[in-house]
Amino acid sequence: MKKTLYLILIYFIFFNFIQESKAKQNKILFKINNQIVTSIDILDEINYLGTINKEYKKLDKQNAIEIAKKSLIREKIKEIELLKIYKEINIDNEYLNKFSIDYFKRLGFKNISDFENFFLKQNINPNKVRKKITIEVLWNQFIYNKYNKNVKIDEEAIKKEILKNRKQKEFLLSEILFTLSNDEALSKKFNLIKEEIKNKSFSEAALKHSISNSRNEGGKLSWVKESVLSEKIKKNLSKLNIGDYTNPIVIPGGFLILKMEDKRETQKEINLENEIKFVINEKTNEQLNQLSNIYFGKVKKNIIINEL
Repeated sequence: MKKTLYLILIYFIFFNFIQESKAKQNKILFKINNQIVTSIDILDEINYLGTINKEYKKLDKQNAIEIAKKSLIREKIKEIELLKIYKEINIDNEYLNKFSIDYFKRLGFKNISDFENFFLKQNINPNKVRKKITIEVLWNQFIYNKYNKNVKIDEEAIKKEILKNRKQKEFLLSEILFTLSNDEALSKKFNLIKEEIKNKSFSEAALKHSISNSRNEGGKLSWVKESVLSEKIKKNLSKLNIGDYTNPIVIPGGFLILKMEDKRETQKEINLENEIKFVINEKTNEQLNQLSNIYFGKVKKNIIINEL
């Protein structure tokens, strides 16, 4: 009997020690309105960003923490805004599973088991990743519902452009999309980004300074057809050699820097109807992304962030 009581006492002391250790380690770092962010949240975000982007692992500790912090703040702000519209952050599970596989298609997932096993091996809770994806899906759905009537597409101009250019130019690009604070000069911000590119890499500069969704992948975009680009962007890209990047291009919602990673020219039979649909879809997404960034900027101004 005494032995049993002794073992229970030892277990109780050990359990409390573990709980106290966790409490000491997991500190509340800041509050975003009524949402809290803890030191464990930051560590989880660092692990997540390092898992999906190898460039992130090259960052020094301070920059890694700062980028993880910005990433979480952006996510929490979207969540706060979405909870004004939706009762809960939730979408149909079948759709979520499909979207989760598509979202990380570059990692070669074939099914939801691949998705779950991959993140479990990295000590990342797949449900936390699902929540991130759910927030993005609901945010994009909200932006579409709010702004789709504002999207302006000239279908006839698209058709003429496609017929005129049977030889399709395609560009492999990386991007940095940034905004300026009230007292910040464009030249100063651009010089800061250029120094980061020179001393580190374009990818690390994107991680640190970009507000685009591509930032978590170091600003990398897939191959982009010339037909989906605006005249202003095409003009800027025409001056670039592979490895060069543009000066800041003024677009709705901020300033855009594009790097030419590679380029190619293809000549193949075009299904005109399909090509028109593709270009319309790409241009629609581009405009909605710009409107999304503008709206997010407005929402952020009304958010209170308190560091503790």
